[in-house]
Amino acid sequence: FVFGELGLDGQVKSSSQLFPLILSLKEQGLIKQAIVPKEALSYLNYISGVAFIPVETLSEAIALLQKGELKAHSQQFSYHAESMKVGQKRYYYQREYDADFKDVKGQMVAKRAALIAAAGMHNFFMEGNPGCGKSMIAKRLRDILPPLYEEEMLSIAKHQFLDGQIPTFAAKRPMRSPHHTATSASIFGGGSGQVAKIGEVALAHKGMLFFDELPHFSKNILEALREPLQDRKVHIARVNAKVEYEADIMFVAAQNPCPCGNLLSKSKACRCSEVEIKRYRNKLSDPLLDRMDLFVVMQEVSSEDRSDVTSAQMHKAVLDAFVMQKQRGQRRLNGKLTEEEIEQYCIMESEAAKILESAIGKFALSHRSISSIKKVARTIADINDHEKIEKRDMLEALSYRRR
Repeated sequence: FVFGELGLDGQVKSSSQLFPLILSLKEQGLIKQAIVPKEALSYLNYISGVAFIPVETLSEAIALLQKGELKAHSQQFSYHAESMKVGQKRYYYQREYDADFKDVKGQMVAKRAALIAAAGMHNFFMEGNPGCGKSMIAKRLRDILPPLYEEEMLSIAKHQFLDGQIPTFAAKRPMRSPHHTATSASIFGGGSGQVAKIGEVALAHKGMLFFDELPHFSKNILEALREPLQDRKVHIARVNAKVEYEADIMFVAAQNPCPCGNLLSKSKACRCSEVEIKRYRNKLSDPLLDRMDLFVVMQEVSSEDRSDVTSAQMHKAVLDAFVMQKQRGQRRLNGKLTEEEIEQYCIMESEAAKILESAIGKFALSHRSISSIKKVARTIADINDHEKIEKRDMLEALSYRRR
């Protein structure tokens, strides 16, 4: 294979499509060696398993091919991050907290739910009055998300290249937070050009997508979000081509309880009518909400609220839970388990199973809700260092169900 953009002066130059193209070929097992622009080596060296022969000009490439002297450039590359080895794989992470959970006063239930969501990459929904800390919690979640292995870091970098960004190859999962006025094309991808541009959902691949003021997003966007949450892919159809982007995301959403925001307040009167509240809540369909794993109603802010946990403490709990998941042999984290994997890994003690059976009849839980409860209970058991899902793990998981 020979890659590069040819300049009028004979120089072989790099392209934003080069890294995604070579990585895709490598993932399909179609490439072992390639002649590439020398200026692209700085990021192509991150792709292991492919030998790169760097050239600066077309004449240099021709000379190499004529002589058959294809000496590959080899460089042992290491990521600037802490790492851990579980089984045969090495996982990378950073202990850098741009914003700390110690700044979030009170909200113990919400912070516990945030820890569970992070440990298992579960979809997470928060409802509460304005200023109670919903956005603060969401913005701090990114720094405590689970470690990444090399292929995941390369996949994130591939999406960043497709967006025209220069990746940092940092061991940190991405976070995207589009405004509720964003168009469908900017969120899911597309645009007016021949090539469908990558959108916010795909750019959050292997990371977190945060929608603040969820009901203010258009109905079309909210309903279209169901597909990537279910299939972990974004499909874009064009006249000339169909494009598919990976979108394995953790979805976090926040909303006020009503249009004015004071419905749950003990000190402020709600100014909304019943019709306005109903219209506001009806923007969120049951199929969309069914795809959320944890639901939390935030507590009202009090002057007595104190900080009780730091990001470093929460991150350590996430790392410990991550190791437990990987030592069980899981390919996916708990929040992303398939039905078959749920049966394999979400093993319950008899008391926990009885509690779940009782809840199914009492609350008329859907099949998807049952799966979500099992996955959340599995993550809680991991945080509590339980080999099987115990009674208290299941009771806590049920407390986060949608009411």
